[in-house]
Amino acid sequence: MQIKNEAMLITYADSMGNNLKELNEVLDTHLQGVVGGVHLLPFYPSSGDRGFAPMDYTKVDSAFGDWAEIEEMSEKFYMMYDFMINHISQQSPYFQDFLEKKDASQYKDLFIRYKDFWPNGEPTEVDVDLIYKRKPRAPYVEVTFKDGTKEKVWCTFDEQQIDLDVTTETTKKFVKDNLTFLADKGASIIRLDAFAYANKKMGTNCFFVEPDIWEMLNLSKEVVEPYGVTVLPEIHEHYSIQLKIADKDYYVYDFALPMLVLHALYSGKVNRLAHWLEICPRKQFTTLDTHDGIGVVDVKDLMTDEEAEMTRESLYSQGANVKKKYSSAAYNNLDIYQINCTYYSALGNDDQA
Repeated sequence: MQIKNEAMLITYADSMGNNLKELNEVLDTHLQGVVGGVHLLPFYPSSGDRGFAPMDYTKVDSAFGDWAEIEEMSEKFYMMYDFMINHISQQSPYFQDFLEKKDASQYKDLFIRYKDFWPNGEPTEVDVDLIYKRKPRAPYVEVTFKDGTKEKVWCTFDEQQIDLDVTTETTKKFVKDNLTFLADKGASIIRLDAFAYANKKMGTNCFFVEPDIWEMLNLSKEVVEPYGVTVLPEIHEHYSIQLKIADKDYYVYDFALPMLVLHALYSGKVNRLAHWLEICPRKQFTTLDTHDGIGVVDVKDLMTDEEAEMTRESLYSQGANVKKKYSSAAYNNLDIYQINCTYYSALGNDDQA
């Protein structure tokens, strides 16, 4: 189905009802004519991060239902599916085969082995400091092969999410095969999750590495275009990156909008919001919140640090059902990055607000 300029519901398969069957009933009963699209968050078998550690893109987690129920949904709504271009589950058949067969595995080139990536098998302190990372150390997990040997492999996020080496032919085939499969299963948009982390290169921060990142984006686009499907790279960072992507005529997410609208509502001043609306990309998906909450890092330089701090503190004081501890180091989600909160909560669960 073609993308429409209509509201998109973002939901897990078991957020509105217990499974896809019940979600379809909710959509049919309550949301026909209200939303035009559905971003169905990862519904694949997964070993962690609520679906974002996928094991197999060709399968639907049996707890949710099956492909028939998703395809039924796709006949009524334009659909967005996730493809984690940066990583795959440690429990996936690909990584398990690698652990069992090591160098004899047909999937060994899917992964980034420290011994091959770094000149001496280990990054220097300078290398580690340079990397844009989600952990306070080099991004790796040490794994044990069937033969008893150990190795470090690149791991940006949770230990269940093993990074892919997007530069190899093996990985490019993996990307093509899975994107083709999803495009053929009713997707209108495929969201490339954690996209900016996908390319790693020595001497860089390994985040949105140019020009390499464009090759990956173009490959993804070329694979799905014949199916009438588009790609949407997911990046939480400085707004200038979104402008770069938009300049190449790709869709982008407007992750800056939520904090800017909140700032306007809390402060009564619209200058920051008005400025962004003047310069922001036009080919974009706007958001007020996501499954991750409200992005903070995205408004750097669109408002001052003091304005961002005021907005954040107002959110905690006026918001309902939001606690600072959910954005603390204990939850690996510092509120300089994003705040675990819905927009409704940010406005104190007040219909009038």
